[in-house]
Amino acid sequence: MSLGQVISLMRGAVTQTISLVAPILIVALIVGLIVAILQAVTSIQEQTLTFLPKLIVILLMIALLGGTMFSSLSQYTIRIFEMIPQVAR
Repeated sequence: MSLGQVISLMRGAVTQTISLVAPILIVALIVGLIVAILQAVTSIQEQTLTFLPKLIVILLMIALLGGTMFSSLSQYTIRIFEMIPQVAR
């Protein structure tokens, strides 16, 4: 296996990870921002107030996108396993 193939493999792994995690993190960030704005407007400075809305939204996103995420990850894993004979040469 050449250095270029290793770099391509690592690039694919990073891209796959980012594409799986990005939607969940973006939604959690938006919910955190909304709660922070509401806290600033109402002068409620409870630090644990953002935890429950973020947790609920993250769980909902996983429930909605879980099938797609699993399908994408399984396809990537199959591609990796198909590359094993090339590496063994």
